[in-house]
Amino acid sequence: MSWWAAAVLASVPCAAQQPAGAPGVAAHESLPPLDARTRARVLRLERRAAPPADPTNRVADDPRAARLGQFLFFDARLSRDGRFSCASCHDPAQAFTDGRRVSEGRVPLARNAPTLLDVARQRWLFWDGRADSLWAQALQPLEHKDEFDTGRVELARRVHGERELRTAYEALFGALPELGDERRFPPGARPCADEADPRALAWLAMEAADRRAVERVLANLGKALAAYQRRLLPRGSPFDRYVAALREQGEAATGTVDEAARASAYPAAARRGLELFLGKADCRRCHAGATFSDQEFHNIGLAGPDGGPPRDAGRHAGLRALRDDPFNAHGTFSDQRDGARARELGQLVAGPETWATFRTPTLRNVARTAPYMHAGQFATLREVLQYYSTLEGSVPVGHHGETVLQPLKLGAAELDDLAAFLDSLTDPPLAEELLRAPPSPLPDEPPR
Repeated sequence: MSWWAAAVLASVPCAAQQPAGAPGVAAHESLPPLDARTRARVLRLERRAAPPADPTNRVADDPRAARLGQFLFFDARLSRDGRFSCASCHDPAQAFTDGRRVSEGRVPLARNAPTLLDVARQRWLFWDGRADSLWAQALQPLEHKDEFDTGRVELARRVHGERELRTAYEALFGALPELGDERRFPPGARPCADEADPRALAWLAMEAADRRAVERVLANLGKALAAYQRRLLPRGSPFDRYVAALREQGEAATGTVDEAARASAYPAAARRGLELFLGKADCRRCHAGATFSDQEFHNIGLAGPDGGPPRDAGRHAGLRALRDDPFNAHGTFSDQRDGARARELGQLVAGPETWATFRTPTLRNVARTAPYMHAGQFATLREVLQYYSTLEGSVPVGHHGETVLQPLKLGAAELDDLAAFLDSLTDPPLAEELLRAPPSPLPDEPPR
């Protein structure tokens, strides 16, 4: 188990919020108490602790950085033509996804946008894990030709040229370089895969120290964006309330009437689904801990979007991209270059077993994040459950596939119960002030 996994493990209304008699909500009924083993497994799913710290980002939990990052998150001026912001694919109204089978930038992309709710608890970012920190992940869409398509020099110049952005940035990270000299800092200069591209030639013609200064600005913008996203921490799902009641019952000498009532308020269908999840269906093999994810990568036999064998290399290509990324945890711009994340990076190998494997997504708020899988292969949660029940439509995964993956052969009532349990993982909305751009990147003035 990785160090991160060890740390993690230590708008559809949820069923419990619907009125009595609403479709899909089982009437409360008397169920026998959980046995000791199941109870222990349930308690290991509790979301009690704060997210793991990110030592590679010294401003990760600085409220000034979160304010700047929130302003940037909703700012379409970060894209080359002003068409896209981070919220274009991570819409707060859609659980910070875009509700599309695959996301759309300047062209349709190959994968869909995972939710950012609780993203601070994720060890790897993107479906292929090609970023090992939240701040490094935030940088990639900015320069991707099919997404924001904005070069790093242009981004730095935009911050430099706007008074409030510059003030907010310099309060956190120190003085910006003097970016007004276009001969030293050509506006379109950026690294490109094609080194004959005029933008790449302009980038390579810059002094090494100037390139490094611009890269530092880019990294710092990512760190501010990450500080905001680390605040997207919903709490209080029906499942969380149920687990809290179970724990209180166990910690008290005798369970009080109030605690027992809170536990019994959990819908019976969700309780049965929880027991299936932990028992017969054994979903906990991959969906473990407070994030309902083992933070690892798997090939579950999904066909490609065309119904044929998968052509997306997934983690196999993601690992190589991660190693080559100058903004990874071991890179120059990390605030802890020799920490545990960097050491783990040195142990990872892109072997044949990593081909077409994808990150296990969190199941928190899964009822709000359709469609499902990395390329939106399933439109509904029921289709996902049906796939695991039958594996119908799966393709051979080769010698390195998931040997534990077998059809669950669940009945219709069992699928209903699993769906009810997953629905109970839906959190209440976040505070309204986190769901929109603040009026300024600067902190509010304290009252006088």
